[in-house]
Amino acid sequence: MLSARAEVLRPGSPAGWLPLHVALDAAAQAAGAAVEVLEAINVILPSGLVVPDIVVADAGATAEDGVSIDAEAVQLIVELVSPGNKTMDRKFKPMLYAEAGIEHFWRLEFDPAPRLIVSELADGRYVEKAIALPEASTRVEAPFPFEIDPAGLTQPKQRG
Repeated sequence: MLSARAEVLRPGSPAGWLPLHVALDAAAQAAGAAVEVLEAINVILPSGLVVPDIVVADAGATAEDGVSIDAEAVQLIVELVSPGNKTMDRKFKPMLYAEAGIEHFWRLEFDPAPRLIVSELADGRYVEKAIALPEASTRVEAPFPFEIDPAGLTQPKQRG
């Protein structure tokens, strides 16, 4: 069992998404899941193109062009909510992902403290299955077993 906080995540890390990406990749490998964990890759949805923060896709999904994948190959999308894109990440993007049939959607919130909202697709919309709170270990079983304490995650710095 992988403990993302203890083994991978470093409190105060300047790039919160990188440790989560690394932790997801390690958990997928430990579970023997045939997936790729990707950062900021183009995902082709029926409604257009989006670039999620983290994507877990079927292994080999990027083999054709390496810069984009079809929504059918996506198992999980993780969005990191920042002050400038709260509405997009909380409302609009999940609607697009649900319309595309992406089974798992996780949203990492940072304010007032880091927490991971884990959702699964049910009847065309996302339903919250768990909320990982800081200083508590939360285990998620799908798309592969993953354990996390979001206390060590920090909001990515704004580029400018």
